[in-house]
Amino acid sequence: PGPGPGRWAATACVVTGASRGFGRSLARLLAPQLGPGSVLVLLARSAEALAELAAELRAGPATGSDTGSDSGGTGLRVQCVAADLGCEEGLRRAGAALRELLQDASFGRLLLINNAGSLGDISKSFLDLSDLEEINTYFSFNISSALCLTSTALRAFGARPGGSRTVVNISSLCAREPFRSWALYCAGKAARDMLFRVLALEEPGIRVLNYAPGPLDTDMQLLARTKTADAGMRQHFQRLQENGQLIECSVSAQKLLRLLQEDSFPSGAHVDFYDI
Repeated sequence: PGPGPGRWAATACVVTGASRGFGRSLARLLAPQLGPGSVLVLLARSAEALAELAAELRAGPATGSDTGSDSGGTGLRVQCVAADLGCEEGLRRAGAALRELLQDASFGRLLLINNAGSLGDISKSFLDLSDLEEINTYFSFNISSALCLTSTALRAFGARPGGSRTVVNISSLCAREPFRSWALYCAGKAARDMLFRVLALEEPGIRVLNYAPGPLDTDMQLLARTKTADAGMRQHFQRLQENGQLIECSVSAQKLLRLLQEDSFPSGAHVDFYDI
């Protein structure tokens, strides 16, 4: 059953890539949505950025949220996990933290947002990609870590009577369409979408969503405008910025929150910002 527009009680909410950009905006919106007995787990590489965000969320209501003025972050349990998901040690640390937290039987709901990801070296076209270590490192962070962390979290939480489990993969139009100079990014996003579609098929009791947040106004977009090898692609992103067509992270995060509140998407679906 869908949780409805009210606050979610006793929820374990995990956001990867939470220290900046879309993940940070999403954490700010989710914090006031989490009711009594809940914990918000923030996972990213930067311990300092996570600590700053955690202090902000514990202190009071999230700005820009329309989920209610009485739902401030005061008393909210926020757990920071500083780990680099691109390396084995970081992934082990993150997995151990989730196993310890999610085994707590008091949680009735699990919400895992797989947001962490990277663009890769977009100054290279397909024919420039011949370094196996570079390619494997990219896929290890962008695909393998999301798979490992999700399976670890779901096994630790388990199936609970009356409980609910929702897994969100932050996807992209690049999961569906090829972009010049973006072979690694497109392949990574397409692979992640398919991984989570398989999860939805295998586990009908788990709600799974691939959400494409649109062209966000982030550091990643700055890279796209300045570093993309293909001139046409560079100009496309430059025009988006010049014409004010980039999307504020908080605006896209609101749409995702509404999707989660309504909980009516088909499990495994790919839903784009512009579809809503």
